[in-house]
Amino acid sequence: MIRKLSWIFLLLLPVSLWSAEGADAKTQTPAVSNPIAKQLDADDGVKAAAGERISWEKDGSEMVLIPAGSFEMGDHHGKMNNALPVHAVELNAFYMDVYEVTVGQFREFVNQSGYNYGGNWNDVAKYSPGDEYPMEFVTWNDVNAYAKWVGKRLPTEVEWEYAARGGLVGKRYTWGDDQSLARDYANYGGTDGKDEWDESTSPVGSFAPNGYGLYDMAGNVWEWCADWYDSDRDSKVLRGGSWLSKTLLYADSLRVASRKEDNSFNRYDNLGFRCVADLP
Repeated sequence: MIRKLSWIFLLLLPVSLWSAEGADAKTQTPAVSNPIAKQLDADDGVKAAAGERISWEKDGSEMVLIPAGSFEMGDHHGKMNNALPVHAVELNAFYMDVYEVTVGQFREFVNQSGYNYGGNWNDVAKYSPGDEYPMEFVTWNDVNAYAKWVGKRLPTEVEWEYAARGGLVGKRYTWGDDQSLARDYANYGGTDGKDEWDESTSPVGSFAPNGYGLYDMAGNVWEWCADWYDSDRDSKVLRGGSWLSKTLLYADSLRVASRKEDNSFNRYDNLGFRCVADLP
């Protein structure tokens, strides 16, 4: 009888150990700092104002109120190792630019502030040939300087992904799960569907917005975020994919959890940004 019980104990032991490891994994989920100091609740009227649009006086940008809430950050559908582990995050409300910052807005910043922009405006015009196109060829330091000048800040990647999902739960893209629809929702370097821009960015707002009313959260230009990519602290996070993601094979870069890194001093023809602002 004792021998029989011993065998039963040994058979159950691995299951017990696996369960304990699973419990530990949950308790070790990385903590995500809250970007907004003021704790908001329903009494603040934030829920009632979700989706409210404002015009930011300094740069004339349209902003939308992203509601407070929680979501599962990351993606476990494959090919997304740098988006693991999937973990729950809770955020307070914040405002986000409806559109990516445009060439016209960034030029106005340079002219008014005297900022020493190190890029070449001819390079910018080659891929964003008008004031209504997204600004590119900007380093992280360039976009951070713009954000400070205008009285805003860059989004954390937590805020960026939460906003990009637009209220959709567990979906791969801003529009759902169907990758074949990408060319109707994003400029990523093709001439198919609504994507008629082959060798350049598209004017901001050329595709349908997501559930929060945000445009171009997939494609057009990668968007700089405030965060370091990892603990090495030598690269910053970029989100959203770009017009240079040429084929359906690379539509994975348009997924809401897709993460890219680059050195903060690099400037390329597919790197841009948008800003966020805290509630008063």
